[in-house]
Amino acid sequence: MISTGDMLPEATLIQMGADGPEEVRISDKTKDRKVVIFAVPGAFTGTCTTAHVPSFIRTKGQFDTKGVDEIICISVNDPFVMGAWGESTGATAAGLTMLADAASEFTKAIGMDFDAPPVGLLARSKRYAMLVEDGKIVALNLEESPGACEISAGEGLLDVI
Repeated sequence: MISTGDMLPEATLIQMGADGPEEVRISDKTKDRKVVIFAVPGAFTGTCTTAHVPSFIRTKGQFDTKGVDEIICISVNDPFVMGAWGESTGATAAGLTMLADAASEFTKAIGMDFDAPPVGLLARSKRYAMLVEDGKIVALNLEESPGACEISAGEGLLDVI
């Protein structure tokens, strides 16, 4: 599993663009930039929708004042779901970037994948938030339980940066 001080591995994610799904390389999002990346176990799921995404909508202005160029939400879902979820939560309107890790490529590469078959979550992402500067992880807050959203919330990440 990745940790503070590690460089992010290369991976291709997908976002909804004006003309449909578009590939996005994680290195293009992080090179020479200060970026917050937070991940959730699933779009439209309880804690992810009611706590995690709203925490970054609430704190976006504070991240802006700290020089953060972009806040990215990643989930192992398809880009259509991520696009719809961004619209329904207000995340897109607030300026958050919703990226799909449809094949769990990025999530597995950083060692953050888990399975919870009883609730239908397979090859999903653990809940975390990180600050990345020029591709290097400078802060990483990983939740112990996928149902918790405390240290990985926007406020939790702000506390350590």
